[in-house]
Amino acid sequence: MSTATARKWEQRVLRAAHPIAFPLLSAVRAPVRRIPGLGVLVKDAALLRATLMDTDGFTKNGPGAPSDLWTPVLGPSVLLNMEGVEHGTLRRKLGPLFAPGFVDALVSASLGRSTRELAAALARGDRVDLVAHSRRSASAVIARLVGLDSDVIDDELFARVARVTGFVTLARPRLTPSQLRVARGILAELGEHARRAYAGDESTVPGRMRALGLDEREALGAVAAFVLTGTETIVSYVPRLAAILIDSGWLPRLAAEPDLVDAAVAEGLRVTTPSPMMLRSVVAPRDLGGVAVKPGERILLGTYWANRALGDFDPATNPAAQLKQLWFGAGAHYCLGAPLAMAQIRLTLGALLETPTLRVASRRPSRGVLIPSYARLELERA
Repeated sequence: MSTATARKWEQRVLRAAHPIAFPLLSAVRAPVRRIPGLGVLVKDAALLRATLMDTDGFTKNGPGAPSDLWTPVLGPSVLLNMEGVEHGTLRRKLGPLFAPGFVDALVSASLGRSTRELAAALARGDRVDLVAHSRRSASAVIARLVGLDSDVIDDELFARVARVTGFVTLARPRLTPSQLRVARGILAELGEHARRAYAGDESTVPGRMRALGLDEREALGAVAAFVLTGTETIVSYVPRLAAILIDSGWLPRLAAEPDLVDAAVAEGLRVTTPSPMMLRSVVAPRDLGGVAVKPGERILLGTYWANRALGDFDPATNPAAQLKQLWFGAGAHYCLGAPLAMAQIRLTLGALLETPTLRVASRRPSRGVLIPSYARLELERA
């Protein structure tokens, strides 16, 4: 087991997801390069952070930005496509929803039982598909977010949400009319559940949002944003982290040195960067590493390459600490749901660490998906 094995499999996962775009963008050596037909690619961490922090020069609204994709689906006022004072106001309203006490309780209620069953199955020596477990976990969290009953938590729920994000490609700045109809239908169905939960008590997330002062439109938009941005990224990351820990030989070391768990999670996020690209639109002339950009241009923030530039996975030296969690963004748009994601990650990792002698029995990367991931990752006790 070695970091070379972990790197090899990560490369396979990325190439399976993006067989053309990943090699093309990886071949770019310059920190900033204009890519015809796509936009201006930024691969330097310092420049990338500066771009995210400069909300006067770069925006999530505009040509080629996230608003092109999500405003037609969700409307103009969700976190994914907001800027300025209104964006800040909505984030402040939502802040208490992501306090450690609240997210820990939400994750424990949603995933506690299934995670204990995962730990027991691995301890017995059963072969377990961690991807299937992660999908069920994602469905359980979706259900909690939109106020669904537990009896509708299944793989189909995850598949419906994944179908929406599956429409997105780097080269397509907008959804087609038929894709829009499908996406709106799926989210409208989830929205109906969230609307009923909003009118109920605080035992559901939408009900809690009402208590925090969000109006119905704000609450439903926030729910949709969290479902779209958080579902596939967590299903991507947890199995990839497990594979890296096993391939590199780090899983038994973490079990013996639990003080390194947080560094291992951060390093896993750095080397995988489940959302490998962020998009912005230029609203004021700027110089990016010697490349002049003008209003209307699309900026491709290559977060994966910026993070990966610091080398292979290494919790002992923890180069991720230099990046200030750049994989979650920076500034006004730093990922609001990061505490929820971290709570889910730590819970599942804790289950894996109870059987530190795990091996990968079988695996297969997902092909043609937006978020690089495994389609199957079967683990068993060695």
